Amino acid sequence: METPDIAGAYPRLGRAQIELLGRAGTSRATAAGEVLIQEGTVGADFFVVLQGTVVVVEGLHAGDGRQPAELGPGTRILEVHGPGRFLGELGLVEGQPAFVSAVSAEAGEVLQISGDDLRRAVLTDAAVGETILRAFLQRRILLISAGAGTRIVGSRFSRDTLRLLEFAAANRLPHRLVDLEDDKQAQGILDRAGILADELPVVVLNASQVLKNPSNADLALAMGLRAVKEHSASYDLMVIGAGPAGLAAAVYAASDGLSVVLKEGFAIGGQAGTSPRIENFLGFPAGISGGELTERAIIQARKFRVQINVACRARTIELKDGQIRAEFHESGPASSRAALLATGVHYRRLPVPGLEKFEGISVFYAATVHEARLCGMQPVAVVGGGNSAAQAALFLAGIGAPVRLVVRGADLRADMSGYLAERIEEHPGIEVLLGANIVGVDGSGALERIVVQLAATGEQRIFDSRYLFIFIGAKPHTEWLQGTLALDGHGFVLTGADLQDLPPEFSHLGRSRLPLETSIPGMFAAGDVRHGSVKRVTAAAGEGSTAVAMIHEHLRLLRDGPAIARQGKGH
Repeated sequence: METPDIAGAYPRLGRAQIELLGRAGTSRATAAGEVLIQEGTVGADFFVVLQGTVVVVEGLHAGDGRQPAELGPGTRILEVHGPGRFLGELGLVEGQPAFVSAVSAEAGEVLQISGDDLRRAVLTDAAVGETILRAFLQRRILLISAGAGTRIVGSRFSRDTLRLLEFAAANRLPHRLVDLEDDKQAQGILDRAGILADELPVVVLNASQVLKNPSNADLALAMGLRAVKEHSASYDLMVIGAGPAGLAAAVYAASDGLSVVLKEGFAIGGQAGTSPRIENFLGFPAGISGGELTERAIIQARKFRVQINVACRARTIELKDGQIRAEFHESGPASSRAALLATGVHYRRLPVPGLEKFEGISVFYAATVHEARLCGMQPVAVVGGGNSAAQAALFLAGIGAPVRLVVRGADLRADMSGYLAERIEEHPGIEVLLGANIVGVDGSGALERIVVQLAATGEQRIFDSRYLFIFIGAKPHTEWLQGTLALDGHGFVLTGADLQDLPPEFSHLGRSRLPLETSIPGMFAAGDVRHGSVKRVTAAAGEGSTAVAMIHEHLRLLRDGPAIARQGKGH
């Protein structure tokens, strides 16, 4: 997660901007103690403060409509807004519930605009839209950094608690852990909500909304990350996987007028979404965080009416009677006339005995704000010699954790970009072990020590390490495609010219296989999951957009038939 831009999070709107917004809203008086936004509410309005002061808080004890809200014990003030400032954060334009409340500290005046009208203004009017959007993006970072928002109550040693924390962190949802082990607030929250021990962990949205050990799918639905559970109609395009390739394809296809459903098994943005900073993405000389890049893409996708559904992992896909039909875990099936597979890759496991008992507790395959909070100032080890390992090491060292980077190769620059290797070498908080392998782990309940073998001498050394981050190469998310599509020996999807052993002509379609098309007509692949792809964010986004042009050609052929298509080629 990038460092927030405090000034950018709290701009004051100018008179011209307020007048522009005023065309879509209404000015009205506010009373002291009036709740303008209540945490947990979906579809909150947007407010610009014209007179008076508004405080943004969490843990609000709201009044009953006749009595003002109480800023009592347990209420934390996060922000104070005066005239010219506006309320809200990213969830307001993404259709998510409010993560915090806003209360008038004194009698005043506000400009009130509906959420729908705000979204139209943000997406269509550059004069005010970029100011609001930039502030909302920065406020999301601030909320996450402050540990504000949804409360997840449970034990840090519970796998379900860690599952929910991982899901919330990967999807950039403001949240914090209320740990049963050492947080004095935990029992009070459980007592007020009437929660029993066997119902833990729970997710507290507000005083009246509590989810008892929800599945990822249930949490996604409550957080506005799923548009629908069931699909009643067929789509022009089904995109499976919401990393850079899938997001690019969804945005380009929907902007061209196609009906698009985007299905993601875990978190929008994929591995790129967890990157603290992408510095080689064209057009961003100062770099951009994976989170901000992802959030901007989500807003674009929603602008063009892409149906986004998170926490629905694909399990089967087939072409039958001219339609592509896919089945999903924790979601109904979906069908479409064309499909794009952009399921990406996941990091390989380290072959060390006993490692699995620490996974999800002390051993992780991503370094986000959630994991950084767990680490604190304790020693951590990062395994890997590529860019992902380097970015994780720099991120963790940046929050103060002593980092030991364990690299199997003898040259730090062999698989790592030069600018990252240089920063690693210059960082005083990172120790690099080259020609090294982790061969053992040990700890009681959680990781405490690692055993590292040095290739040059054969010596084994023991280091204190409370957390371990693994980035040692990628394996494609294609287990569910075995026996359905042609894959290479490592499980990557074969497309276009790489399918030379299969008949090149789709005789029933009257055309040859398209460059990003798989062994099944109308089913395409893009991004890291595809054999021969360039493992870069820019390349993945490019492939996703390129695939849309081929999908258009396929859909035209389905509509017009081979004869018309052949005539078109002659013109």
